[in-house]
Amino acid sequence: MNGLNGHTNGDLNGCGDIITQNQQRGCWTIGLINSKYKYLTAETFGFKINANGASLKKKQIWTLEPDTSSGNDTCVYLKSHLDKYLAVDSFGNVTCESEEKEPGSKFQVTVAEDNTGRWAFRNVVRGYFLGSSADKLTCTAKAPGDSEYWHIHLAARPQVNLRSVGRKRFAHLSENLDEIHVDANIPWGEDTLFTLEFHADEDGKYALHTCNNKYLSNGGKLVDTCNKDCLFSAEYHSGQLALRDRNGQYLSPIGSKAVLKTRSNTVTKDELFSLEDSLPQASFVAALNSRYVSVKQGVDVTANQDEISDHEMFQLEFDWSTKRWYIRTMQDKYWTLETGGGIQAAGDKRSSNALFDLVWQGDGSLAFRANNGRYVITKRSGHLYATSDVIDENCKYYFYLINRPILVLKCEQGFVGYKSASSPKLECNKATYECIQVERAEKGIIHFKGQNGKFWHVDSEGVTADSDAPEGFYLELREPTRLCIKAANGNYLTASKNGLFRLGDSAFENATQWEY
Repeated sequence: MNGLNGHTNGDLNGCGDIITQNQQRGCWTIGLINSKYKYLTAETFGFKINANGASLKKKQIWTLEPDTSSGNDTCVYLKSHLDKYLAVDSFGNVTCESEEKEPGSKFQVTVAEDNTGRWAFRNVVRGYFLGSSADKLTCTAKAPGDSEYWHIHLAARPQVNLRSVGRKRFAHLSENLDEIHVDANIPWGEDTLFTLEFHADEDGKYALHTCNNKYLSNGGKLVDTCNKDCLFSAEYHSGQLALRDRNGQYLSPIGSKAVLKTRSNTVTKDELFSLEDSLPQASFVAALNSRYVSVKQGVDVTANQDEISDHEMFQLEFDWSTKRWYIRTMQDKYWTLETGGGIQAAGDKRSSNALFDLVWQGDGSLAFRANNGRYVITKRSGHLYATSDVIDENCKYYFYLINRPILVLKCEQGFVGYKSASSPKLECNKATYECIQVERAEKGIIHFKGQNGKFWHVDSEGVTADSDAPEGFYLELREPTRLCIKAANGNYLTASKNGLFRLGDSAFENATQWEY
């Protein structure tokens, strides 16, 4: 992954269960929707496959792997959630039983000429197209018809950093908050986060939703509501993404400001983007003096600022082997434990002294445990030192997840979304998601607001977005892509198998870790 100054931008295990494509491998995780709006499904038993899925769940997720051996940038393999490859045998039967790539498992992707954004998969060995009829998958059509065209539903984490392949720069919100410019060297802060919204009711097209709750239109301006000019078809090109508007033109950065809008009818490097995993970036407020932790004054990490700028934002990078975190500054330095216990942003590279435990407290705060086993305290001067053997008030910090002003939540059952179009009740087994607005309050407390402008109300019966008064919540970061949500009363939000989304108890062991 392209990260800060060419460093790796996080730990991704292969293709993973996230939307992000690893540029070295060009893998996407997707759902395939046929002309009857049913998902291609790999059943857990008997390696049976069908196109009966009603929504995008685990059995409907496929990994699209590019074929790197043939030199043909449109050839791919499709792998099920059971790590078996979709293939066509010598009799034309569609199977999904082999863990190895075979000649019959290679498909060539073509995009429909009708600007619907649908894809067809031509089996390279047999020359026929993959289709579906009733419960059966077929590969008998010499030319694609309705049964052979598939909508592509990009799976899981829809919130990403968008990187231009041609310009080698990241997209961000313009200073006037009315355009997207593609000229950022690194993806820093909330204005580089974008939500790819899947619109199943609009032929599976996508909208680009910004952190200030607006939508990109094809002319380059941000608008308040999603309309036809804000919808784009997703196309796959050599493991990269191209987005085409309803006029057949592709999004690309235009001019000296690199304004993102549509212009060209053909795809070059300028029209290609990689979707890159957005790592958590946070700010911390010392409980001792209510000031933000900062590196504004140089290498010393000091709690002495009243407002958040780039100097008060830190990227959190997880080390899977130790389950601890590296804390990185925008200047590409790491917090590091120095001799004498001082914390400085002086590390040029990762080391054991740059690793910290995040120890979450019952009151919504956290403590940092340094590599010497001691907890970081805030001195009266504001300087941070790892010198305490116990967690007291001097060791507590309040956490804000800065680069998620809009949150999308997912659990094993599905996304958090409304029960129905007319209901304010939220459930956690939805194929489509609600974009939740996050507002910061004091001492680490945040408020959740629905797109209807109403705040969340939560109790043991469920969660509804129907309140005029905000209720307080804390976020607890547990892994790079997972967090827990705690209500101000100390109880965690939990998911049930039936899709019920409600307040549980105060035990972390029973809390749901939400993919965000």
